[in-house]
Amino acid sequence: MSDQNPYEKLGVSEDASFDEIQDARNRLLEQYSGDTKRLEMINAAYDAILMDRLRMRQEGKIKVPERIRFPERLVQAPAKESPTKSEQLSPAWLQRIIDKPTRPDVLLPGAWYLGLSAISVFYQAGGDQVLQLALVLGVGIGIYFLNRKEGKFGRAVLLTLLGLTVGLITGGLVAGLLPQMTFISMMPNQFSTVLTFILLWLISSFLR
Repeated sequence: MSDQNPYEKLGVSEDASFDEIQDARNRLLEQYSGDTKRLEMINAAYDAILMDRLRMRQEGKIKVPERIRFPERLVQAPAKESPTKSEQLSPAWLQRIIDKPTRPDVLLPGAWYLGLSAISVFYQAGGDQVLQLALVLGVGIGIYFLNRKEGKFGRAVLLTLLGLTVGLITGGLVAGLLPQMTFISMMPNQFSTVLTFILLWLISSFLR
């Protein structure tokens, strides 16, 4: 084959389409996969044809396919995950602190706080000492589950203590507004403790 004619090297005519040229090149590359010298010659011929087609395009003789002129257009941009409706409506600062927990992240601390709530309500023999011990355990559980998710111990302690404070204050205020709590068979301090456990559960499950 003549060194002056790259079309003959690829075995195509000078009016062959780009697809035919590319198919011929790929077929020859596969056929001579072990022949380094022949592979270099095939790639050089292919490059020469592309340059020739580009020259002809500049002279207005042919129209170069879009995938040769603008190959970057063929590269599809990665699909962006469309935000959910709730993410679109909620502010950015809220999205940073609200977690999307898995089922174990919700059920495990829920089971612990449910057990502590049951002890606080039904085990009345120990009085305030039982409630205090239950609250200490509740704080430890909240810190553990928050720290397990994010690995930020200081933040876990801060959020849990904040939940404890808010829960006890809110529970005390509500209990003060409802002095007669016989309809739920709970003393005011028991009600405050249970409300605190609910708040700690929400914090340990749904905050990050």
